[in-house]
Amino acid sequence: MKQIVSIDSDHVKLDSFLKLVGVVMSGGEAKEIIQDGLVTVNGEVEKRRGRKLYRGDLIVFDEAYFFVIEKEETRS
Repeated sequence: MKQIVSIDSDHVKLDSFLKLVGVVMSGGEAKEIIQDGLVTVNGEVEKRRGRKLYRGDLIVFDEAYFFVIEKEETRS
């Protein structure tokens, strides 16, 4: 699965991101899979749940790929 995810702010923390995209249901579950080394950010295993994700980052978990973009402002 490949998914483009837009965020409202300049960054989002990894654990919150995993909840946002529905990979996990709780912060505790996010903490566990991150600490187990099951998530990569930009091709490297990431074990910090507070890792800040920015536009252009690629997150991979369990054969699912997520690409972070900035939320586009709606124009009138």
